[in-house]
Amino acid sequence: MKRQSTEKAQSKDLDLAEATVKPEQALTDNMGHRISDDQNSLRVGQRGPTLMEDFHFREKIHHFDHERIPERVVHARGAGAHGYFQLYESLADYTIANVLTDTTLQTPVFVRFSTVAGSRGSADTARDVRGFAVRLYTAEGNWDLVGNNIPVFFIQDAIKFPDVIHAVKPEPHNEIPQASSAHDTFWDFISLTPESMHMVMWVMSDRAIPRSFSMMEGFGVHTFRLVNAKGASHFVKFHWKPVLGIHSLVWDEAQKLAGKDPDFHRRDMHDAIEQGNFFEWELGVQIIADGEEAKFDFDILDATKIWPEDLVPVRRIGKMTLNRNPDNYFAETEQVGFMTTNIVPGIDFSDDPLLQGRNFSYLDTQLSRLGSPNWPELPINRPLTAVSNNQREGHMRQTINSGRVSYEPNSLGGNIPNQVPAQQGGFVSYPARVEGPKLRVRSESFADHYGQAKLFWNSMTPTEKEHIVKALQFELSKVDTREIRQRMLGHLQQINETLAAQVAIVLGELPAADPTASPDNPATAINGKAARAVNSKTARGSDGKTGMPDGTADSASETAVLANATSPTSASGGLQQTSGLSMEEHPTSTIKGRKVAILAADGVAADQVAALKKALKAAGALGEVVAPHLGVLQGTGGTVEAVKTFANSGSIMFDAVFVAGGEQSVATLIGLGDAREFINEAYKHAKAIAAVGEGVKLVAASEVGQALPMNQPANPSLNAQGIVAANTADLQSAIEQFITAIAKHRHWGRSQQARVSALPYRWYERKAVG
Repeated sequence: MKRQSTEKAQSKDLDLAEATVKPEQALTDNMGHRISDDQNSLRVGQRGPTLMEDFHFREKIHHFDHERIPERVVHARGAGAHGYFQLYESLADYTIANVLTDTTLQTPVFVRFSTVAGSRGSADTARDVRGFAVRLYTAEGNWDLVGNNIPVFFIQDAIKFPDVIHAVKPEPHNEIPQASSAHDTFWDFISLTPESMHMVMWVMSDRAIPRSFSMMEGFGVHTFRLVNAKGASHFVKFHWKPVLGIHSLVWDEAQKLAGKDPDFHRRDMHDAIEQGNFFEWELGVQIIADGEEAKFDFDILDATKIWPEDLVPVRRIGKMTLNRNPDNYFAETEQVGFMTTNIVPGIDFSDDPLLQGRNFSYLDTQLSRLGSPNWPELPINRPLTAVSNNQREGHMRQTINSGRVSYEPNSLGGNIPNQVPAQQGGFVSYPARVEGPKLRVRSESFADHYGQAKLFWNSMTPTEKEHIVKALQFELSKVDTREIRQRMLGHLQQINETLAAQVAIVLGELPAADPTASPDNPATAINGKAARAVNSKTARGSDGKTGMPDGTADSASETAVLANATSPTSASGGLQQTSGLSMEEHPTSTIKGRKVAILAADGVAADQVAALKKALKAAGALGEVVAPHLGVLQGTGGTVEAVKTFANSGSIMFDAVFVAGGEQSVATLIGLGDAREFINEAYKHAKAIAAVGEGVKLVAASEVGQALPMNQPANPSLNAQGIVAANTADLQSAIEQFITAIAKHRHWGRSQQARVSALPYRWYERKAVG
């Protein structure tokens, strides 16, 4: 099967256009027969039985009955987009792959993001690994980089993949819970699988609840090879670094979004691309020369280990831009079939045992889901290069192969298609030397399961550590079996004593360690009968004394306890912490792609709303008016269009909140518990808040006003916490300060944050409405 022109071979968009149709005026069935009545079945009389000869009804219901295909066993919930990749810097010294050596090429891509555990109908914002699968339609065939937003995985050997997935899926006796790891079977497996501890730290961090697909990293996870023109090999890991930086939701926010807008991430991407705010990542590589891998104290083939960036820096070599939404979700995003075995000359596999298993598995997966060995002919899967081989027939074959020959070698057909020598672009596997007996063993070099978990923990900021603690408190508190909870506390004790102690408080366990505990037997590390109390400074709660848990809010006292909680590492190249792990280490100054709620009602100061929306648009952000009702608001100095209501939205759907002035508008908002909740919740979630003129009164009437000096506009203590309160005359300055505050993403460590309820209709409501 050949593409029809060089122009089309350069564009996947044009290739897909061959299979894209628009509605015609006349309604037909699938065989082209025009339909005169699509409202009624053919029956005897007006009230009689339906006739079997109604071929139109039969075809229509037949197709409907077979519309669903099996969803993916993992990564069922996904969203995709088209775009292109362009190289900055050639890697010709390391590889012959054109896509990594020719800086003039724009290579078409299709990317699918996904959650792992949930079904196709689950929510976007579950705490989970995110799939980050990239297909590059190169001139040498499809290259699929099938990765995740976390650089390591739960297991080292693919033979354990069915076990970890069975454990995290809903429990088979009652199909509960959906898209959640907070249940007994998952933590039972994890507590008996020490190799998972590094991955657990990542999944319990805010990396598992990204703010947007455009604000999360992507990783190839595995170690691959690059092979150059001289046949020399280098080991490589691939990274996708988001141009907008790495940002997350907070857990309370993520849970509420799952109910209020379960499509939050896919909607965010679709809307942003439609508005011209394209998603961008830089491709980075870590490279180690073949033969130098033994100098590290970790095995570079171990998928539960990273290559610390302070040891092996990431070299950014190109950029990927997603700039077009699919025309049809099913035909493109659902039917795309990625495979780790889709590689091109100059890229090859390593002996990573998890990668080796994935290479075997993916072909079976596509056949099961898509139903035919001809699934590569689907438009989203077919390459831009010519396909020519002797594979024939099979279910739903589309290609019509002419001629009498379908074998090789042959003389009747001129012996074509023929093999392609390596010098002309034929793929040749790297001739790695392998020898040894057949064994079912795990390499001793894979044996350190806690060293890099400690490295990750040490590299976190105090706030990030607190969020890991709270995530573990949440997850393990939902585990019914105490023995499982205790085993996990034993593992956490191996990673960091303070971490284990803080989690133990909420689980009702004594922060303790068995003196006989061994790293090889972490299940003994927490033993209720032989426990010894940890120093009281190890575990504290919101008052810094009693050890009482802090709930969902951040706590300055808890972050203070965690600030110096570090552990000596191993399997980390001698590093005690490293770059590239903390999400906070490289703050961004852009607000591109952000959404701001503008709270308003009739009587709002329309000029303030217009000025803010103009400034946000110039910065690549979007301002949306949230009001008691949709439609036109009669403001002072003009009208304002409300596109959201307090009933159908919430602060969780926005990155920041602005309260415009206007006496009548603000008086209305003060009387609404939902409006005050908007402020409280944004404050609790550490988002930027701004109020101008009379708008300051709304913030003052909320619980935030009980915690902060809102009667003192431009107070430095407010600005330091991401709160902008200004007089009407200072509107422009207030907008500039607000944009700066939004760019910081979150403002951690706010005053009395735990005391702000983020719930409506509290005691202050009666006071506010008099």
